[in-house]
Amino acid sequence: MRRSPVRRVLVAAAVLVGALVAPVVTAVPASATDYPSWQDVEKAKGNEQAKAAEVDKVQAALQSAQAEAATKSQAALDASAKATAAEADLSEATQTATSLQAQADQASATAKRAQTRAGQLAANLYRDGSTNQMTTRIATAKDPDELLYQLGALDQLSSSWAGVMDEASVAAKTASSLHDQAKRAEAERASLAQAAEERSAEAKSAEQVADAAVASTKDHSDELYAQLASLKDTSAATEQQYEVGQAVAAQAAAQRAAAKAAAEAKASAAATTTTGSSASAGTSYPSTAGVAVDPAAAKAYARSVLGNYGWGDDQYGCLVSLWTQESGWRANALNSSSGAYGIPQSLPANKMSAAGADWRTNQNTQINWGLAYIKSSYGSPCGAWNHEMSVNPHWY
Repeated sequence: MRRSPVRRVLVAAAVLVGALVAPVVTAVPASATDYPSWQDVEKAKGNEQAKAAEVDKVQAALQSAQAEAATKSQAALDASAKATAAEADLSEATQTATSLQAQADQASATAKRAQTRAGQLAANLYRDGSTNQMTTRIATAKDPDELLYQLGALDQLSSSWAGVMDEASVAAKTASSLHDQAKRAEAERASLAQAAEERSAEAKSAEQVADAAVASTKDHSDELYAQLASLKDTSAATEQQYEVGQAVAAQAAAQRAAAKAAAEAKASAAATTTTGSSASAGTSYPSTAGVAVDPAAAKAYARSVLGNYGWGDDQYGCLVSLWTQESGWRANALNSSSGAYGIPQSLPANKMSAAGADWRTNQNTQINWGLAYIKSSYGSPCGAWNHEMSVNPHWY
């Protein structure tokens, strides 16, 4: 969820405390995780104490399984955002270089025309259009009127020639300056092109690493949820929703505590100093490689699972309005100022790992986290939407 300019002051503290309860606290290598076996699960069923201990063991393994994938997914998101920014810089530099080159070419053409005209006027100073030199005609003129005419023509041509020479000089200097600027702009464009290519390669590499980690983690997570379901005599889907709800509730509680602490610190600091609000930054959409961006399908999925949270279809309109304003229901929506990401605009982005290791690319995982967050923090989508509309700038 996007934060208002004032709340951005609280971001650092919120991120710090929020991270303490997210399942991405420490990047634990997958090989270091001690995964419970089905044999362990079956043995524990016969004893309530052993069952409780096994549940704790499975839950710990579940969080550990998600940690590395979440860290690598965040790295992939950051790399993708840098690649997108580099492409934007390159596009701007290309436009600048192209524009300067066009201006330089135009100035050169103007200078050339002025020089040509100056040459023509110089020739006219020497000739009056006939075979006789103008100076000869002036020297041999016997008629006073003819003499005055020849002198006037000479003066007019001299003034015109001087003006055209000035114009040619200015145009030549302008062309030279613009060519120099165009040369520097082209060098900058070439440098940015190389940087963009490097950022793109880094993003692709990070995405490949993240995708591999997510695939491995998802396999383990599915099995761990199944083990929890077996221990509790429920279903894997129920256990997943419960675990996500618990994790998100803890995240929200920590965020509220961090916001309160930061607000108190800000109020204390305000007694001696005044701070200005930072400007709001726009939303960008990093590379969609591997990211499911389908707003219509996202809305359909969200509507289909409302009942899982105890809500009726009357809440759907509020949810559509909320996430249309926040992200346009785009799974790759990134707030370039705060780092909030995804359809629900999670801040920080990797808090969504509580709902699944594929939070960066899977819009359904983002929605599951977002609905759990809404339930924990506002009770319902309409409650969240009412809060969104009650503050300016809007946030929830």
